[in-house]
Amino acid sequence: MKVVHIVPGSGGTFYCQNCMRDAALVQALRRQGVDVVMVPMYLPMFVDGSPVQDHTPVFFGGINVWLQQQIPLFRKTPRWLDQWLDSKWMLRRAAQMEGTTSAAGLGKMTLSMLEGSDGNQRKEVVRLVQWLAENEKPDVVQLSNALLIGLAGEIKAALNVPVVCMLQDEDEWLDKINPPFNQSCWQAIAARCKDVDRFISVSRWFADRMSARLKIARDKIDVVHIGIDLNGYEPAALDLNPPVLGYLSRMSPAQGFDRLVDAFIELKKVPELKNLKLRATGGAVGTNKTFVAGLQKKLAACGLADDAEFIEDFSRENRQAFLKSLSVMCVPVEQGEAFGTFIIEALAAGVPVVQPDAGAFPELIEATGGGVIYHDLVSALRELLTNPEELRRLGQQGRTAVMKNFSVETMAQKMVSVYKGLVK
Repeated sequence: MKVVHIVPGSGGTFYCQNCMRDAALVQALRRQGVDVVMVPMYLPMFVDGSPVQDHTPVFFGGINVWLQQQIPLFRKTPRWLDQWLDSKWMLRRAAQMEGTTSAAGLGKMTLSMLEGSDGNQRKEVVRLVQWLAENEKPDVVQLSNALLIGLAGEIKAALNVPVVCMLQDEDEWLDKINPPFNQSCWQAIAARCKDVDRFISVSRWFADRMSARLKIARDKIDVVHIGIDLNGYEPAALDLNPPVLGYLSRMSPAQGFDRLVDAFIELKKVPELKNLKLRATGGAVGTNKTFVAGLQKKLAACGLADDAEFIEDFSRENRQAFLKSLSVMCVPVEQGEAFGTFIIEALAAGVPVVQPDAGAFPELIEATGGGVIYHDLVSALRELLTNPEELRRLGQQGRTAVMKNFSVETMAQKMVSVYKGLVK
């Protein structure tokens, strides 16, 4: 069986859960004998500082896509000019700007991409479909997320193969787009759901959410939890000497990093937690760098600069060492997420988690038994950090569940079952 997996590329500048999922899944599928080709869009694919794409060209190069959206002339430029704009050194420069743009101002471009061959990037659609037909001839084409659904109809028409679309946190981008384009984008995706044979959500919660928002029959959506490569995750000591509060995610207001810093400041006032440390990693880009600098100044003003460490390198080996140093981890995303790979990574190291009652977090805590759902962040952290026996029990329970049920191999096996149900 041959599968083409189309992904948005990543410069690897921040902790990107979708990127890590895609890279790990492709590698696991190959280990299970599936012929998989990863095809990046916008940027080359980097995860943990290393390129992970195959020897395939980048389609819809980020510079080209922007120029074709803004300047009609570039919708008809010759291929030699497009190739220059898609060159590695040009896209490497563009990757340095990754994450610095806001969804709010990209409504027109997002809508154009969702319109496929009817959008301003029509020549890019034609080029990708032609390349797939001539070079790959897959049995299944898989889209990394629903923001790529504009490709589905053209791919099915040209290749006559089933199209699978994964679902993970598309709503976060779409809901930030300025009106009226936010609703137009939702409507464009809903109109193209008929071009997809199966959707695969990373959680039951998100499957229910997207079924309702896109009017997709719930039985058209399979649920496959994200799994990780479990090699190298050693159990943390959890000796609380000193206790360490950890954060693993993009350092931004959206991920609640400022709320965790405020909680840390409050916890330091508890006599039993006077030695508490804060360790955080996950990367910051654009205006988030200013945001992080502001938090560092706040900690310094409270006399806590020496008790907080912000770690720049979040590559796989560094993450594993980082997790092993923690006592508890929390990423207080108040609106929730479709999954939360950081939860699985923490539990793989035996570190319990404290998460809000939002999104798929309760689903993951129930499935692993490796943490608590809070309604008051400071109280929940204080209770766990001052109860070593319960903290260790949750950590061990979570690690056991993750090792049993959340490997990337398990994820790949479930994905293969979906593919086999579609390929005739």
